[in-house]
Amino acid sequence: MAETPGATSSADGLRADCARCFGLCCVAPAFAASADFAIDKPAGRPCPNLGADSRCGIHADLRERGFPGCTVFDCFGAGQRVAQLTFGGRDWRDAPETATRMFDTFAVMRPLHELLWYLTEALATRPPPPLRDELSLALDETERLTRQPAEALLRLDVRAYRGRVNPLLSRAGDAARARGGRPGADRRGAQLFGVDLRRVDLRRANLRGALLIGADLRGVDLGLADLTGADLRGADLRGADLSGSLFLHQSQLDAARGDPHTVLPPGRTRPGHWSPLSLTPLRRPPRRRR
Repeated sequence: MAETPGATSSADGLRADCARCFGLCCVAPAFAASADFAIDKPAGRPCPNLGADSRCGIHADLRERGFPGCTVFDCFGAGQRVAQLTFGGRDWRDAPETATRMFDTFAVMRPLHELLWYLTEALATRPPPPLRDELSLALDETERLTRQPAEALLRLDVRAYRGRVNPLLSRAGDAARARGGRPGADRRGAQLFGVDLRRVDLRRANLRGALLIGADLRGVDLGLADLTGADLRGADLRGADLSGSLFLHQSQLDAARGDPHTVLPPGRTRPGHWSPLSLTPLRRPPRRRR
């Protein structure tokens, strides 16, 4: 079944629909045995857990079986786009001559779909008119690129294209952080591995690409903080307020730890592995006057 034209940039089109894919994320990428993956797997080789129905045979137990990296991967809907639109619903197993080309196309489509998600989120922040127009043009152009045939997609320098779009997204984040007050601290790319940030004012902070692996963010207010690409693996978000955070994707939450007191932004869901209880009483740090 082909996709409806113009549907991809909608919220539903940017969510993975595994039932309409051919297990591309379980075949195309390579991964190495590590804390994230229990085994080595070269690119283009199906994971041994991939079933004939293109579904993961251990999906419900991925963390327990040593595959937490799989639980935080998101194709942003690129898998079903490549499977159903670019390749017209032909499964690579039924048409093995398409396999390599399909996997290589997925590697281009996935970052394009990620850009579509970020551009859609950026427009939702209500940027000022000139920037809004630039973001709209970038969204339309990115959508156009995703509709190209595989041969054209494989010629695209997706890294260079992403480099042209990222400054627009950064400006959108800066504009949102500055709305109604001064922007907060600039901690772009900061290495904050395991740092206790409970008494650091991170409201309106720029945390693009920050490494927050294992950071203690319990009770922290991250309102209007730009979390684009922030690495939240193992970060402790118990009691944190993320309701107003910018560009926070579901996979970042899936990689972190939280509890029922973690306040999520609209449209995000509480991961199933999060603690059902708040294990320690949390006291929010006093708010600083700005």
